[in-house]
Amino acid sequence: MPPAATPTDWRARLAEAVGTLGAVRPLGGGAWAVEAGGRALVAKSGPGARDEADGLRRLGGVSAGPPVPEVVFADDDLVVTVAVERVARTPAHEESLGRALATLHGTRLEQWGGGSSWIGACRVDASTGPDGAAFYGARLAELAARCGLGELVGGVVTRLPQLLPAGGPSLVHGDLWWGNVLFGADGRAWLIDPSVHGGHPEEDLAMLGLFGLVPDRLRAAYQELAPLQPGWEDRVALFQLYPLLVHTVLFGGGYRAQAEAVAHRFS
Repeated sequence: MPPAATPTDWRARLAEAVGTLGAVRPLGGGAWAVEAGGRALVAKSGPGARDEADGLRRLGGVSAGPPVPEVVFADDDLVVTVAVERVARTPAHEESLGRALATLHGTRLEQWGGGSSWIGACRVDASTGPDGAAFYGARLAELAARCGLGELVGGVVTRLPQLLPAGGPSLVHGDLWWGNVLFGADGRAWLIDPSVHGGHPEEDLAMLGLFGLVPDRLRAAYQELAPLQPGWEDRVALFQLYPLLVHTVLFGGGYRAQAEAVAHRFS
């Protein structure tokens, strides 16, 4: 993993790209609020910056899909976007997110996988292929091997052709937890920090529910445009195994126990 840019490093690079910088304020997590050229920006350093920028552009290219901040600058370890004016979360934000996600997931792709080689600070294989079970199986097996759960998760991988729903691949955000949703002053829910790829729509919804409840109004708005397939409730945990393994690789701790419980359930 390349080292994160120091404040001095990225300030010089950004100033060269956009002009003199004004106030700079740390936001945490390797991100800073920056004033430059009369605009409020957010600078974020870390691995996968170019992939993140490319993902934002892909999401932003979906008409009526989730809004994303404009990318101002990106290089190997720095991505800079226009800041989103934020307000407190409202029911309108939740409904907006449901409709926008349904529209996003209506973007059909020819191959599974592809897109970003990173989910957060965890590297993943961005290979593409025509088979969904093979794609998810390879991702799960590789992550499980990195945290000593290969044999247990292997039982899930073997059963994926029977466990996965039909359909796909669709364009998915790929790292959709509530920390990557911003509630805009315009009443829309904005998305940041994607790990885009060709996946199943249930993947995004399952991850959204891993670190917080998915409101009924969000799901209802989603299903007005894209009804979920029968049995989706039973597959939520299945699609949560991927982010749980990512968190086990990065952080260990209780995430490992959660991943083991899901793997036992579906193996």
